[in-house]
Amino acid sequence: MLDEGSHARNNVRKVGVLSIQLSPIGLVKTKFTGEELRNQSIEELEADIEILDEYANGLEAIDGFSHLLIFFYMHHITGENRKRLKIKPRIAVRYGLRLEEVPLVGVFCLDSPNRPNPIGLSVVRLLWRRGKILHVKGIDALNETPVLDIKPYSPSRKIEKFELPEWYESIIAKARAKGHNITDF
Repeated sequence: MLDEGSHARNNVRKVGVLSIQLSPIGLVKTKFTGEELRNQSIEELEADIEILDEYANGLEAIDGFSHLLIFFYMHHITGENRKRLKIKPRIAVRYGLRLEEVPLVGVFCLDSPNRPNPIGLSVVRLLWRRGKILHVKGIDALNETPVLDIKPYSPSRKIEKFELPEWYESIIAKARAKGHNITDF
């Protein structure tokens, strides 16, 4: 029979905090600054991903994929911004909305870089590969951003039907009403 203290200790062990250590497999090489990234269409941004020598063999046969998933660590996010769990989708300002017009939502509802684990994900178009260099289009990462992993974009990942919350659709509708032809933000 367990006493209350033993039960509590067992629950802590079961839930526990797992420490994770990741090592980069490469680095993003781009000329764009943070400000330039914020003010341009992500789909048009080009960059190189330079894979470290010890992982270069992992690129074998990647050339035939048109798109890749790039996972990266947003190394410029401060400790304070990692604590923010509720934010407003500031990108809406780009489409003529005022921050007062958008709701405060949980960070896991947005693509914001401010999050407990600042891991970024970009679906990129692979334009070419030369050795351990991948030249891609559509990555929204800063120069020297550590790349954590690469996966191919394949048909099994494609989602034809999906739903968005009302507040998300409302922001899109308000942006369209202001003359912006957007389907997402």
